[in-house]
Amino acid sequence: MDRGIRHRRVGITGTNYRPLDNEFHIREAMRDTCDLINSKENVFDKALLALVLLSYIQAFSDGNKRTARITSNAILIANGYCPLSFRSVDSIDYKKAMLIFYEQNNLYAFKQIFIDQFYFAVKEYF
Repeated sequence: MDRGIRHRRVGITGTNYRPLDNEFHIREAMRDTCDLINSKENVFDKALLALVLLSYIQAFSDGNKRTARITSNAILIANGYCPLSFRSVDSIDYKKAMLIFYEQNNLYAFKQIFIDQFYFAVKEYF
């Protein structure tokens, strides 16, 4: 089982997007992502960026989307907000929104899912 930053190519089913394939570029992208997230003042900006960019970089051989969701939720929780479960999102809609981001760098569809899930979490759990 691979641990840490991946050392080989990965592909993502259903898209032409190819994540970085060089360990050094992956590490640089992770540093840049952390710097970008930390530069933001708004907690929701930080959480959304963590969610999409960690998934986009695909730094690990497996578990990238789970890691991104955990990190995003950690940011929300650390700032006094509820975590998001994404359990009410249709899995196809979630994947489509991610693929639009991967291929077009268009965040709109995924941002809408993020906002809807925040409202869902507040309504259902609080």
